Amino acid sequence: MSSIELTPTRKRLSGELFVPGDKSISHRSVIFSSLAEGTSVITNFLTGEDCMRTVEAFRDMGVNIIQENDRLTVQSRGIHHLKEPAHPINFGNSGTTARLMSGVLAGLPLFTTAYGDESLSKRPMDRVVEPLSLMGAEIKGRNNSSLLPLAYNGKKLRSAKHNLKVKSAQVKSALLLAGMLAEGETEVIELGQTRNHTEMLLPEFGVDVKVEGRSIKIQGGQQPTPSDIRVPGDISSAAFFIVAASIVPQSELTIRNVGLNPTRDGIIKAMKQMGADIDVQVHTYIGSEPVGDLVIRSSQLEGITLEGDLVPNIIDEVPILALAATQAKGKTVIKDAEELRYKETDRIAAVVETLSILGADVEAKEDGFIINGQTSLKGGCIDSFGDHRIGMMGAVASLICDYNVTVENKDCINISYPSFFEHLNGILN
Repeated sequence: MSSIELTPTRKRLSGELFVPGDKSISHRSVIFSSLAEGTSVITNFLTGEDCMRTVEAFRDMGVNIIQENDRLTVQSRGIHHLKEPAHPINFGNSGTTARLMSGVLAGLPLFTTAYGDESLSKRPMDRVVEPLSLMGAEIKGRNNSSLLPLAYNGKKLRSAKHNLKVKSAQVKSALLLAGMLAEGETEVIELGQTRNHTEMLLPEFGVDVKVEGRSIKIQGGQQPTPSDIRVPGDISSAAFFIVAASIVPQSELTIRNVGLNPTRDGIIKAMKQMGADIDVQVHTYIGSEPVGDLVIRSSQLEGITLEGDLVPNIIDEVPILALAATQAKGKTVIKDAEELRYKETDRIAAVVETLSILGADVEAKEDGFIINGQTSLKGGCIDSFGDHRIGMMGAVASLICDYNVTVENKDCINISYPSFFEHLNGILN
């Protein structure tokens, strides 16, 4: 188990930063390119461990994927020429790979088995397996097929109308992918708005998707066509620096070329509600995805309540928002975030334990937390719990602690942000 000891620097954050490519878009670009017939090029691809699991899954099925730094060239013969893997596919720690690939593997005429690491093997798969079964999918595994490892006896699926029981972009995307491979029209009706990269990107690969409110329809039997995609910077990765520049005195930081999809920019909305000084400048579009620059200046934050439809939009950013709340005047309440209990770890428990060790006044609730600010954080030894977002939250916290912070099991940060510490050190002045 790796660790890093971080000493309070008393430095401000300044300069410019380019965060790595968006994780969600990187996953989907590889999937859609691998299902297309022809050659696609993906630039600014996130080379973190999670996204590489999706790459390796398609390599196992015969797709030629050439990597040159953050550029991928995907050469595929299309859906009908994918081959049966010679060995079980390893999803590692990637919930996105596991859920989205389930929609693909269930609808291909191949037999496939897949497994994950210890953490992923505890995460619920029934939320995908059950609706796929309504389409005729044959998926078997542990605990009534609710946990990895899973075996997929792929076959032609039938269309279905799905009323989702959870607010999950992964479940939605898995069902849309299965619907693309099925016969007839599949409809997915969301419980609440979630990130919409799948609906936004599929048309870039020639796939027709109809979106009306919370209803998404896709016609089966469509063959994606190749497309070249430049992945924007990941707003979820930028979130750590948005908060850092807001809470470290005298900071002014510019983050360039960040994806500003309206279903992902909740971190900006939430921080502005707290009084953060953030300028947003959209300057281009990648397909239908807005991309722009952020300028963040340190400011005095105020406690707020975060709940309702905004929460699915910020679900990955809740840990770092909780840190911001420790520096806000008054009480911050985060609710309707029970989905956090089913992430890489139980993030509600992990956030409360981590911030409590550092000296924050935080109380766990079933669906979130109550945080009383403004608190002077002391420091201490914390565990990432194998969760990259908890590890990065702890590292950002070290910037405002009185004493050293040791982050145990820091290597999990490579899942989404391999260059995190290099980038952090580069903007401390």
